[in-house]
Amino acid sequence: MNAYRLYLVTDDQQDLATLTEVVSKAVAGGVTMVQVREKHGDVRAFIERALAVKKVLQGTGIPLIINDRVDVSLAVDADGVHLGQSDMPAKIARQLIGPDKILGLSIETQEQLAAADALPIDYIGLSAIFATPTKTNTKHHWGIDGLKSALKVTSLPIVAIGGIHEGNIPELCSTGVHGLALVSAICSADDPKAAAAHLLELMG
Repeated sequence: MNAYRLYLVTDDQQDLATLTEVVSKAVAGGVTMVQVREKHGDVRAFIERALAVKKVLQGTGIPLIINDRVDVSLAVDADGVHLGQSDMPAKIARQLIGPDKILGLSIETQEQLAAADALPIDYIGLSAIFATPTKTNTKHHWGIDGLKSALKVTSLPIVAIGGIHEGNIPELCSTGVHGLALVSAICSADDPKAAAAHLLELMG
């Protein structure tokens, strides 16, 4: 089972009730991993959101990943953490979370990609594949060709993120990428369950 396949990243603008409803429906539709994101720096709110999602995921076997914050991940005993380049270094994060948790890292440049295999991480979030409204500070867009070459450079599983929608999913999947991370395609859908099922269908 490839846990990275349909990787849901939550929308930090949604209130708690909406968040849990979206995650619950997305899980019913077939998402394989859930990352809880909270960009406002409120640790208590982050822990509350993470625990609410953890409850939804209980018994499903779907990993709960915490975005950026190792302390929040430890506080809620999540299945792993996803780090950005300005977060805690991967080696220190690994020491804190232990050998059995999942550790992901966002990779934005060729230099970072070249260094990735030497780090104690489990997968790469290749960012951003295409321009996306949810991330306005990305310096580099990998595109399909960049994704193909990245898959040759690293032995780590790659999750593609950024600007992914139903129109480009078949082409992305034809590269052999291990997973696709989506926010709005599921979180903003009228029916997150149907959206997730449809996306998996497109992935073939």
